[in-house]
Amino acid sequence: MTKSPTARRVNVSDYVIIGVLVAMIAAFSLASGSFLSLANASILLNQLPALILVTVGMTLVMLVGGIDLSVGSLVALSAGVLGIAVTSWGIPLPLAMALGLLVCAIAGLLSGALVSFGRLPSFIVTLGMLEAARGLAYAVSGSQTIYIGQSIEGLALPISWLGVSPAFLIAVAIAAIAWLILKKTIAGRHLIAIGTNEGAARASGIETRPYRLAVFAVSGTLAGLAGIFNAAYLAAADPNAGSGLELSAIAAAVIGGTSLNGGRGSIPGGLMGVLLIAILQGGLAQVGVSEPYKRVITGLVIILAVLLDSWRSRRI
Repeated sequence: MTKSPTARRVNVSDYVIIGVLVAMIAAFSLASGSFLSLANASILLNQLPALILVTVGMTLVMLVGGIDLSVGSLVALSAGVLGIAVTSWGIPLPLAMALGLLVCAIAGLLSGALVSFGRLPSFIVTLGMLEAARGLAYAVSGSQTIYIGQSIEGLALPISWLGVSPAFLIAVAIAAIAWLILKKTIAGRHLIAIGTNEGAARASGIETRPYRLAVFAVSGTLAGLAGIFNAAYLAAADPNAGSGLELSAIAAAVIGGTSLNGGRGSIPGGLMGVLLIAILQGGLAQVGVSEPYKRVITGLVIILAVLLDSWRSRRI
């Protein structure tokens, strides 16, 4: 049986991403002799858990036609709550982690409620949450980095025989669960239907508001977990953590095939987008590109991601 034109076009865009990844690896390997090594691969992969988690959450939100700009600030808020709970309130680490997750889940629920039941644009709602959560992160931390110490570092330290950290394995496992939900469950099909045509989805009997509420709650919770992993990586809670992470997540999701207009999303594609951004940023750092120019290049990648999404939308 021959594939449909749509299937062929989607595969072409996937091959383009793979080709770009291979070209980038080759270019950075030629520019830096240490880039293509197991040690560097381990370092790169162990920096990814936070971006993987927020990209998964962003993909789910974008799938229903929304956007979540608050995730970067929620990363900082979760880490700040965790840090102050452990160092000042004397709360055991597992309970402090749960508290950080709970705060971010509530923030996600609030955003979702305003979008779903208040009929407000997700861009505006989550832009407001971005500012509110960042302000709370500064407030709980006293605008200072809170050193947590070795008690949390184990999440981010590579397993000796594997080369990757528990945080990386957990993030990949969560991405796999999200992929299975989208591909194998009725809920996943409903999310795609809502993003494709919400009116038609409601006419077919799908109650759309709980789904919108759920994806924002999941996005907030995953951002909270990303904050915990970020704190583990730094052994500290930084109130500036996650700055710009929402843009990288949007770019990774769009590069991987998620539409800015909703109705189309790919968790494996999003992981490819995460890897592309990580290789780009890591490679630029290794060849000595300064931070301002790294940000310029990353911004251009985001613009190219939007152009890629526009190209896909016209051809599918």
